[in-house]
Amino acid sequence: MNDFLQQCRTTIGAAHVITDPSDMAGHLTDWRKRFTGKALAVVKPGSTEEVAAVVRLCNQFRVPVVPQGGNTGLVLGSVPDQSGNAIVLSLTRLNRIRAVDTINNTMTVESGCILEQVQNAASDAGRLFPLSLAAEGSCTIGGNLSTNAGGTAVLRYGNTRELCLGLEVVTAQGEVWNGLRGLRKDNTGYDLRDLFIGAEGTLGIITAAVLKVFPQPKAQLTALAAMPSPDDALRLLSIAQEKCGPALTGFELMSDFCLRLVNKHYPHMRLPFPQNYSQYVLLELSDNESEEHANAMLEDLITVALEQAVIQDAAVASSIAQSKALWSLREHIPLAQADEGKNIKHDISVPISRIGDFIRTTDVELEKNFPGCRMVTFGHLGDGNLHYNVSPPEHGSPDAFIAHQTEINRVVHDSVHRFGGSISAEHGLGALKRNEIMQYKSELEMNLMRTIKQALDPLGLMNPGKVV
Repeated sequence: MNDFLQQCRTTIGAAHVITDPSDMAGHLTDWRKRFTGKALAVVKPGSTEEVAAVVRLCNQFRVPVVPQGGNTGLVLGSVPDQSGNAIVLSLTRLNRIRAVDTINNTMTVESGCILEQVQNAASDAGRLFPLSLAAEGSCTIGGNLSTNAGGTAVLRYGNTRELCLGLEVVTAQGEVWNGLRGLRKDNTGYDLRDLFIGAEGTLGIITAAVLKVFPQPKAQLTALAAMPSPDDALRLLSIAQEKCGPALTGFELMSDFCLRLVNKHYPHMRLPFPQNYSQYVLLELSDNESEEHANAMLEDLITVALEQAVIQDAAVASSIAQSKALWSLREHIPLAQADEGKNIKHDISVPISRIGDFIRTTDVELEKNFPGCRMVTFGHLGDGNLHYNVSPPEHGSPDAFIAHQTEINRVVHDSVHRFGGSISAEHGLGALKRNEIMQYKSELEMNLMRTIKQALDPLGLMNPGKVV
């Protein structure tokens, strides 16, 4: 492999071909620090042409490629296995905002751009790029596209797939497909764009994208509502959609235990209520008319929900600082759970109407089989996506509990399947769920996916061991 690495150095510069173990370490370990792989090198091209040149070398020398953005994934999709045969192809140097078109309401960005950088560039142009998630300060657009990331605004704006109009992709053969079209209508055959979005780098490498942007809302309002059960949260969702229509941007469910964990590990973060309730919903309205109009909608919503006994209490943020404080409660749930210790995560989706039944049924089954387990249930109720996480009993052995991960996953995933859901809503499959998905997809569906993989990556060099 010395010839291969030397040609990589010649192609993109020796400084961008990293082989020192200590310098590679951050690229080889997953976000949760649960797995560390090995690699020949971490290669950092600085342009689409350099990405293509490196991929052509990988074809010539039969070297597998693991594309990587911010390495914030949770399913081992962006780290290599332990064979040491692959390179990690880091895209972080492809970080330019190429164009902003405020008339077409699009922006063209390279895949290594940090999500927050894209949000800020849109804001500087008087526009909104609505994709928002906890890792937005470190995740990249390429990773967001490769996993079809969701986040908190899917209810109004859709997943990343819905926010993308066109792509630039380096194929598995090292050719460059320029599909950077800012078109909302283009009915000229197979939608190649959608093949690469959500493919987790197994079909090719996304190097740039044309993204949709939107007018900045005139007002954004945040409120926290308390209620007895997830079923009441679903009732509130129906009322909110009726009263607020497309102004309803975010609708996040959080259990009492979630927020008690946040308060335990971040005691300066407190709920705005004098007592605890069973469930909470954090909702956000984004209005293009006026702040007065938004306030009237929110006041009407809360009044009706209180009158119908759907909610027990509500607090409306009266400043940007208060709004940020409410969102911080939601965003610190994963951090608080990590501080609490080892846990088993599930990123699942079920039809919105069945969420209450799913939580109730699956909670009972887990308690029956694993007494004392603690459920950390939160997520994007408005689009049916739950982070349905399981923590060990309070005084039990975390390691002994984690040893049952396979059985716990089976209980949860079987329940998801019975309720007509998906075992991966927004995190992807990666290596973590690659075998698990075969329990729930038909053989025909898996074969169709394998056919696409074989057609586009016949040598199997693109992120091997992931997805299919």
